[in-house]
Order: sequence, then C-alpha cells, then structure tokens
Amino acid sequence: MVELDIQIPTTFDPFAEAEEFGRTGTKDYVHIRIQQRNGRKSLTTVEGLKQELSSDKILKSLKKEFCCNGNVVHDKELGKVIQLHGDQRKKVAHFLVNAGIVKKEQIKIHGF
Repeated sequence: MVELDIQIPTTFDPFAEAEEFGRTGTKDYVHIRIQQRNGRKSLTTVEGLKQELSSDKILKSLKKEFCCNGNVVHDKELGKVIQLHGDQRKKVAHFLVNAGIVKKEQIKIHGF
C-alpha cells in the first residue's frame, strides 16, 4: 500500500473564545423583533437592554408615546424583555436613539 501524506484537520471551534466572554455575538446589541399572534395582531419585543436601566420606566414612556399597551416579561436567558402591542419596531428604535439609551449602531431590527 502507498502511504499518503494527508493531514486530518483537528477540531477547531471558532466561537470558543467568544463563549468565555459571555453570550456569543449578541452582547452589545438591542434586538427589536415582531411576533405574529393571531390574524392581524402582533407583538413587538425589545431585548438586550442593559440591566442597570429601569425597564418599567422605559415601558411607561413607550406606552405613553405610542398609545399602545405592553408589559415586561422576565426570561431566564434573556433577562427582562419589553413587549408592546402592535408593530412598533421603527418607532421603538427611533425612541431609544433619541432618548440616548442606545446608539443607532447597537440596534438590530428583525422581522418581515
């Protein structure tokens, strides 16, 4: 038999270093998503806000500004998640930037 000089690659995890510092890739971003409920109804969720910020005060301001209802949900993985009724993605992003809570580069808007 002929021996071939082939090296088999070892297992390399490109995200190993990122996992040491916390959640991978989502550490500095605020994610604004839309979830379809039933029919035309939808929810807008805001997650990734800093823990030092008061989610209740932000929610109160958002509800008053957009004339919609909402609540704060406590999640084990994501922390505090703000939910608003209706499609408020662009309005919420604009509000967070104007209020100085986050920078425009830190916002990721998801959804259709």
